[in-house]
Amino acid sequence: MRTAKITRKTKETDIYLALNLDGSGKSDIRSGIGFFDHMMDAFTRHGLFDMKLEVNGDLEVDGHHSVEDTGIVLGKAIREALGDKKGIRRYGYFVLPMDEALVLCAVDLCDRPYFVLEGAEKITAPMVGDFDTQLVKEFFYSVSYAAGMNLHFHILSGVNSHHIIEAMFKSFSKALDMASGFDGRFEDVLSTKETL
Repeated sequence: MRTAKITRKTKETDIYLALNLDGSGKSDIRSGIGFFDHMMDAFTRHGLFDMKLEVNGDLEVDGHHSVEDTGIVLGKAIREALGDKKGIRRYGYFVLPMDEALVLCAVDLCDRPYFVLEGAEKITAPMVGDFDTQLVKEFFYSVSYAAGMNLHFHILSGVNSHHIIEAMFKSFSKALDMASGFDGRFEDVLSTKETL
């Protein structure tokens, strides 16, 4: 089982996250931000990861620190759970439809952080429930850098901000599931450098 447990405590947030990359989609998530909980639940369920997440943040200020720091913790957990990355596919991608929204996500677990988000202007609502939509970019940027992954999103179409954001979380989970999965045709790392 490829698992990780990460704790991060600052003056702004206190976060505990336990991740199992080889799970079955079970989650226990409490961030204090309802829509964000829904997105993290979608991430675990559709990627077939197991995750326990407890976030105590300064929500009296806003959700920024809670969401951004959760991205950092999730990225660190992904990196730790992957271990030496021997035998994994390394690359993953998924194009996910959600009603009128269509989102492409591509991942490279290469130990080089890079984040690209194209089409963010389609997310027009400032808030979805109690979630500030500006935090979508902050969250995934933090995940990519803490995990050491290339992470690309292209929002191909969409009008409803809820649908677009949910398609982003689900497409990321499917792409990560593919990239972190084992190929079976090789036992070492998929790199000419022989290290990831």
